[in-house]
Amino acid sequence: MAHLPHFTTLGHGPTVLLLHDADGGHLSFAPQVETLASLGYRAVAWDMPGYGYSAPIEPYGFKGLAQRCLALAEALRCERVTLVGHGLGAMVALEAALRDPRRVQRLVLCAGGPPLDEAARQAWVQPRLQALDAGRSMAEIADLLVPQQSGSGALPEGVKLIRHAMGQVHRAVYRHAVQALTAFDRDAATLSYMHAPTLLVSGAQDRCTPPEALKALAQVLPDARHLSLPAVGHWPQLEDPEGFDGALLDFLAQQRSLH
Repeated sequence: MAHLPHFTTLGHGPTVLLLHDADGGHLSFAPQVETLASLGYRAVAWDMPGYGYSAPIEPYGFKGLAQRCLALAEALRCERVTLVGHGLGAMVALEAALRDPRRVQRLVLCAGGPPLDEAARQAWVQPRLQALDAGRSMAEIADLLVPQQSGSGALPEGVKLIRHAMGQVHRAVYRHAVQALTAFDRDAATLSYMHAPTLLVSGAQDRCTPPEALKALAQVLPDARHLSLPAVGHWPQLEDPEGFDGALLDFLAQQRSLH
């Protein structure tokens, strides 16, 4: 239990475990925690290892992150869990589902997943590493990246929360997390064996993970559908919480009715 990640939880019912991106923490899903809890779900938002009060792991990679995610699900006594992952958290969700398909019931992948190619991968990684190498603080990095990578229709309050959450990240952990992203090696052949029902949500104006990347992933996964939210960038759940929550809740309700 000492190695379990820190998390916040609200509500009762089927468990939805929310996995944030490298750019934030559990606050990155603050609107969804309240919405899910109010509608009969137990919402759990973790702080990824090294974030918030969660102990770091070494080496910092997807195997260890997925193991911590699954350990948390087990500690919460979740025989079946829905994983909602954003950015890097979407890759953690995929890794966890591959490692324990009986526990991971379904997936929602938001603005994250395998990049289309190396150029797309570097478009996400390089601006972040360059800002770190320039000695910028996390608040300065947030001020630099958020305006560039959010959409023209982003909710102002959501943008403020993105900046706040990014500003709380420890610089050294942020570097580890960004570097880990380049090591995600689950290819199409492996992902084609993953049968968990999956909803993929992208921002139409996302420069980090463009809709084309999630459309391609939807073609690989056996049971997946893709939705793109207009005028939204890399943080759909905060830039357009109403649109994101509507898609999430529809997906959960459809899957709930099948069981």
